[in-house]
Amino acid sequence: MKKMSGSEIRNTWLKFFESKGHHIEPGSSLIPKNDPTLLWINAGVAALKKYFDGSEVPPSRRITNAQKSIRTNDIENVGRTDRHHTFFEMLGNFSIGDYFRNEVIPWAVELLTDEKYFAFPKEKLYITYFPDDLDTKKCWMNAGISEDHLIPLEGNFWEIGEGPCGPDTEIYFDRGEKYDPNHIGLDLLRNDMENDRYIEIWNIVFSQFNAEPGKPRSEYKELPSKNIDTGAGLERFACVMQGTESNFETDLFWPIIEKVQEMSGKKYEENKMAFRVIADHIRAVTFAIADGEVFSNEGRGYVLRRLVRRAERFGRVLGIYHPFLYELVDVVIEIMKDFYPYLLEHADFIKKLIKAEEAKFLKTIENGVSLLNDLIEKANEIQQRILSGRDVFKLYDTFGFPKELTLEIAEENGMEVDMNEFNDEMNKQKERARSARGDLQSMNKQSIDLMNFKDESVFNYDKLEIETEVIGLFKDGVKVDALNEEEGQVIFKETPFYAESGGQVSDTGLVIGKDLQAKVESVNKAPNKQHLHSISILFGELKVGDKVTLKVDDYRRKLITRNHSSVHLLQSALTEVLGDHIAQKGSYVCDEYIHFDFSHFNKMSEEEIATVEKKVNLWISQAIEEETKVLSIDEARKIGAKALFDEKYGDVVRVVCFGDVSKEFCGGTHVKNTQDIGIFVIESEESVASGVRRIVARTSIYAYELLKKRENMLNQVKKVLSAGSIFEVNARLGSMLNDRQLVKKQMEVLMNKLAHSEANAINNEFIQLDGYELLVKFIKDANRNSLVSLLDKLKNNHKDSIIILIGDDNGTLPIICSVNGEALKKYRAGDIMRQVAGLLGGSGGGKPDFASGAGKDSSKVKEAIDFVKEFIK
Repeated sequence: MKKMSGSEIRNTWLKFFESKGHHIEPGSSLIPKNDPTLLWINAGVAALKKYFDGSEVPPSRRITNAQKSIRTNDIENVGRTDRHHTFFEMLGNFSIGDYFRNEVIPWAVELLTDEKYFAFPKEKLYITYFPDDLDTKKCWMNAGISEDHLIPLEGNFWEIGEGPCGPDTEIYFDRGEKYDPNHIGLDLLRNDMENDRYIEIWNIVFSQFNAEPGKPRSEYKELPSKNIDTGAGLERFACVMQGTESNFETDLFWPIIEKVQEMSGKKYEENKMAFRVIADHIRAVTFAIADGEVFSNEGRGYVLRRLVRRAERFGRVLGIYHPFLYELVDVVIEIMKDFYPYLLEHADFIKKLIKAEEAKFLKTIENGVSLLNDLIEKANEIQQRILSGRDVFKLYDTFGFPKELTLEIAEENGMEVDMNEFNDEMNKQKERARSARGDLQSMNKQSIDLMNFKDESVFNYDKLEIETEVIGLFKDGVKVDALNEEEGQVIFKETPFYAESGGQVSDTGLVIGKDLQAKVESVNKAPNKQHLHSISILFGELKVGDKVTLKVDDYRRKLITRNHSSVHLLQSALTEVLGDHIAQKGSYVCDEYIHFDFSHFNKMSEEEIATVEKKVNLWISQAIEEETKVLSIDEARKIGAKALFDEKYGDVVRVVCFGDVSKEFCGGTHVKNTQDIGIFVIESEESVASGVRRIVARTSIYAYELLKKRENMLNQVKKVLSAGSIFEVNARLGSMLNDRQLVKKQMEVLMNKLAHSEANAINNEFIQLDGYELLVKFIKDANRNSLVSLLDKLKNNHKDSIIILIGDDNGTLPIICSVNGEALKKYRAGDIMRQVAGLLGGSGGGKPDFASGAGKDSSKVKEAIDFVKEFIK
């Protein structure tokens, strides 16, 4: 067996399958596009679903790839085992209706065992297969695998709900007796036992059936297009071929671990788990940010936050108490840059984002320790040794405070945590998350009719009304000859309707024919890129071959084009005002408004927003002509056209230009001249994720309506303030705020005088005891602040005292207690407070010298006062 680096393994795989007629598909972004069923791209096939479900025709029926992936369903296991990862690379080869098991199995044996490739010893390979799939067993034997190395397993059937499914076969490498101390041997595989001897390196799925809920597998129908889907973990391959104990000692991880050893002064062998967690998590976070994700409190951004915080916690275990993860980014990039050169372009941004997140978490840890200490103090006051699992979960979920750190601090204080209650809260949260995901299936049924429909359909940018012909009709993806029901899909020979893409919504409008009228509700792209019109028939029947008139909603289209062109001007203005680091992170363009997401670390100031808005309106007023250029991608880049980082473009691209102000790759619809936009108004600017800001803006009539809304609000304020015009509002508000401050100061003076007077009046009501004084007093119509002011005055004259004041604030009975001087040797304010508040039907607590609380039952006030006097005496 050859000893290869991770990079060599990846390259060998891709080149081998390229030699077998496969198209090398560039790896997709970790962030799924148009797939709400996935949080992350989590396997090689996930990035190719558009080909397998028929929503897009592939560039080749044979595809191979190396796909970066993230899985976060078991983060807590990462570091505990030798092969769990959040980020990993999946090598794959795929057939979309082309070859099947008779081809893929011999290729697998050739790639694995031939001296030109990986040169695995054949006797070290063991294969599992589905017991009913005897064709697969026969293929392996024909390819030279001994029958005693073939193991039937019931679990070898791939199925994830309705849609494509089928038997699979898994390839294992035997690492020998060293990793089988109990000498169990092949029973480890036969009984599907977790082990370190037989390492799964490759899984091949024969996707040949269509799963239907409620039916036994024997009744599943065969797919019209049988597929091959395979996955081989690069990290596992590297572990086997480099002869390491685990994936973490391979060249894909070890340089990171060496750097952490240098930073911490600790050795990997001292705490393998801590080093493994850090090495794994920094890979995941680096790639996720490079692919466009940022930290947030939900979805993918929350996952990244969890990974950083978990890595930080293990950094503390190694004695690292300052931001350090960002320093590992360069190590990750150095390992991966040959195959992922785009990482270099984003290195500075990734490091800045991670460092800022680390600093934020260090502050979170400080806040968390403070909150946890409060919980411990309260538990101590009531002599309770178990912390509430609900409170600990709140620290974990709301404040991001690691559960493990909570357990550690609790143990140091002689406390335990109610983990059953904590786990109950965790399970409730998981159930809420599952419900929120809905009942979305992870694979669509194949629409073979749409996949096979290849008749040409032309989109006409310049016309809003044309005469055309119906060339395809579909009902729920099934081809039909006529539509006379309410809804269906249509493809026309030529269409003026824009299909939703690039953040721009589709056009709407009408289909008009002889005795027919239908509404075009939306337009999307069919698998072969034709514009697929979803229609509702108002009356009549539509048949293939019918001649019809298509009418785009002209007014709505104009509003959309104005908004879309304003997005281009907005990006240019943001770059000029804020800097060249501005990059588009997403956009949405409809007829009413636009939102534009962009990378920027700080909240924009009012001045910056105003400057950006003015620049856009200046360009609008300059009547800049729009020019559309169709160029090769190299020519487009030479003229400085901007492109979305994670978008894939063909060899020829469409570039929309507004003079020298804006040049962008774009397939959307635009105004012919900037003056057609009319007016541009920014409605809001806000954060949508860490390092990502969003501007919402409007143009044309909707901008006018926004301005009128603001004007109406000002007029209402003008009336309230009795101002002569809206231009006087600012001065009037300033005057009112000054008056308010003056009144507040006067109130404070009066409150102090009142407290002083009250204190003088009750100075003689103290009871003299042995070495200290006692006052228990009910004060009608006094709130807590009044009681505190009074207490401060009384304490000045009574240094050795116990003072308990009970107020009455609209039915609530605020209570405060102070124990001072000699009295502290015998009594604690917190203990007294719990007794008094309990008698009054409430609760309270505090420190030895001061406590506060509240009661509810005013009928028990006299009883409480009498009890305290007797209790203290």
